[in-house]
Amino acid sequence: MTESAIPSVLTIAGSDSSAGAGIQADLKTFAALGVYGTSVITALTAQNTSEVTAVHEAPPELVAAQIDAVVQDIRPDAVKTGMLSSAPIIEAVAEKLRQYALANVVVDPVMVSKGGARLLREDAIEALIELMLPLATVVTPNIPEAEDLVGYKIRTYLQIQEAAREIHGMGPRNVVIKGGHRQGETVVDTLFDGRDIHEFSGPRIHTTSTHGTGCTFASAIAANLALGTNVPEAVGAAREYLEGALMNAYPVGRGHGPVNHFWRWQEEGRGKEEEG
Repeated sequence: MTESAIPSVLTIAGSDSSAGAGIQADLKTFAALGVYGTSVITALTAQNTSEVTAVHEAPPELVAAQIDAVVQDIRPDAVKTGMLSSAPIIEAVAEKLRQYALANVVVDPVMVSKGGARLLREDAIEALIELMLPLATVVTPNIPEAEDLVGYKIRTYLQIQEAAREIHGMGPRNVVIKGGHRQGETVVDTLFDGRDIHEFSGPRIHTTSTHGTGCTFASAIAANLALGTNVPEAVGAAREYLEGALMNAYPVGRGHGPVNHFWRWQEEGRGKEEEG
């Protein structure tokens, strides 16, 4: 196995044909944050900014073979998982994460697409809880996903804290419950590290360019962990990066367009033009 010149991050997720979420969003995020991205595709999706029209799962043995091929040559400094689709795929991924003792695992428990299509079979939720969460350095559910994990509705901030503690009890070392689904002009993401609650807040950004926000956030956390930051710093940096990507997004498609993953490069380019 060859040492990489820069940290590498492996994404294990589904492919989004519109390139706003999934593997494509993850690789864009890794590139933007200065780490080398590798990928394992768990499913092909036919989707655009408005809907998911078809899903074709990869055979679990092919998912496992992809992980072998990557890790045996380019060992990742962090791993991000997204759409895992089914219990057999979850079993294959969990087995390989254990086999290679991979560190800095960020689990984005992708269950439903922005357009409402189910991306994790309902009968696979238990496998996600039992097999993936105990391997997670960080798990990043939004509120609907947290509700699926704990089995009750989350209405108040105290319930968010309660849910974070309950999910932590399922095995992950850190739990981030994203607050974007709550009402109000301030969005609060809640991190529970097993001892303390950390809050990360910022203004709600009113935009329709929200496709792939969860993928981007989790990938940014993984990238920052690979770069050597601790979990609270990685979450804070990921949130700052995502805010910029939302604020600088431009219209793509007729539905929920993607965020602008390369906004920092564009800002730097504009700055150089102004200096010139």
